[in-house]
Amino acid sequence: LNLPQFVQLMETFVGENISLPTVKRLIAFIKEEYKQTEEKKTEQLEKVQRIYRLARWKLLLEALFEKWDNNASGFLDLEEVDAVLSTYKEGMEKEALRKAKKHLCSNYPQLSKVGKLSPKAFQTFLELFVSELTDDEDEAIDNLVEFLTTSVKRSHTELLRSSARRKWLHSIQQAAETSGTSMKPVYKAVLNALSQDAEAHGDNKKISAYIALLEKNQLSPERGQILLHYVACTADDAPYVLNQLLYKDMKGVSFAAVEEGKPIHVPRVQLHGNIHFWNDNRPVEERRGSLLVLPLHDARWRVFGILGLDTLRDQCEKSIFLTHEISFYQGVSHAFSKAYHHICALEDVLQMAVTALNWLHPRAPSIHSVIMYLVEPGKDKVWDYAVHKRITTDNTGLKEIHSSPVLLRKGNFLRDYLFKCLDSSEVIHTSVHGEHHVAVPLRDLSGQALGMFDINTGHHQKLPSHELKDLQKMLKMAQAACSEILKKYLEETEPTYILEAERVADLKHTGILFHRCMLQDLRECV
Repeated sequence: LNLPQFVQLMETFVGENISLPTVKRLIAFIKEEYKQTEEKKTEQLEKVQRIYRLARWKLLLEALFEKWDNNASGFLDLEEVDAVLSTYKEGMEKEALRKAKKHLCSNYPQLSKVGKLSPKAFQTFLELFVSELTDDEDEAIDNLVEFLTTSVKRSHTELLRSSARRKWLHSIQQAAETSGTSMKPVYKAVLNALSQDAEAHGDNKKISAYIALLEKNQLSPERGQILLHYVACTADDAPYVLNQLLYKDMKGVSFAAVEEGKPIHVPRVQLHGNIHFWNDNRPVEERRGSLLVLPLHDARWRVFGILGLDTLRDQCEKSIFLTHEISFYQGVSHAFSKAYHHICALEDVLQMAVTALNWLHPRAPSIHSVIMYLVEPGKDKVWDYAVHKRITTDNTGLKEIHSSPVLLRKGNFLRDYLFKCLDSSEVIHTSVHGEHHVAVPLRDLSGQALGMFDINTGHHQKLPSHELKDLQKMLKMAQAACSEILKKYLEETEPTYILEAERVADLKHTGILFHRCMLQDLRECV
């Protein structure tokens, strides 16, 4: 038990209307009766030391990754890392490296194709390498980190540039986590990051930037099965670019970037001959500049859109994209992908929650209402958070989907039980204005609460047994479905489909997932 969980256990044990002397007697009893054997103390100490070592190792590798990834591209080249590691201990550990690389490629099958290490894959690679060494683990880790740290040198200018860029990338993720599943703040953060970097580190060049997502072509299928829908762009380009559709039979290099899965850089668009210009009013003599199209990849390296930049609005003749700029723009595309899929995952969770509540409603009429909340980082303190009301349903089955409000711990004393539920990631029972509430966490893959159901049973402290059983089943299946959704977005996990209907489309897959978990549970019971 951690501290919030222990406090919650004690509060649940003593109940609400307990006198202070009784609480003091309970504390004295626990102090006197709670005993630990030497064996248990040693086991607990070893566990704490192991957690400390893992946390320290994680921090060391994050710092190491950032130092190597100087332009904040979000990835390291596998062959470059492999080449440096092959010189470790003057090349004496090449066999350990070979085994580690073999295990790594089996964990991340896409590596053999793309050759890029994400921060997580980089950490896994080094962990596997250390596990193959014969040295003491702690000593091996320290020696390896020191070796890799000293193998790259960065100038003061490079370090300052890297620091600024990471702040802009962080703002993209922050926008996703506090947007309430709206993409608009994410688009804005991406375009801001690109514009600020062009001004600060791109010789103050004027850029146009745009994001286009792949969609099924249902309007004109004879022009290709897919199209690119331009969903965001810099303000000056909005009249010409925003909401445009690019078909495969039109001029342009965007679909080549999609199909090849690699960036395409056109240093001189006027010499290329196959560039699509959205602004037809631009004179031919002004159609000069550089174009860069970056494919947007998901965690398993499937392309789902493009990020494009050009310098057509910049009158400078030598306005081209340099290598360090292109690397950073790849980092922006990676940060956008993480933010986009974070929001997709939350939307999937919300859709699953709606399905779960639809299933529960006719089976538990004694429940007055259910409110589903999602957790967001708090804006006041780094370690605090807010709860965002997303779905409300009453005992008539009527549902309301909310985009607001966001509740903060401060000033919401009557909703304090919601924050206790998040603190402990445990079920909380309480009464508010004479009505009984049960707050049930919806946990992420690490066991932390990413959302919760606030179940109001009115004046009934206990539901009828058959309704309670169905409520418990719904909560269990909702958690199972939530875990399946989150696993779908991991880089090392391939999606698992049990029912044939799940293969049709991801949207339908999310709607069916709750019922699939229910069916699997039923099969196991039989």
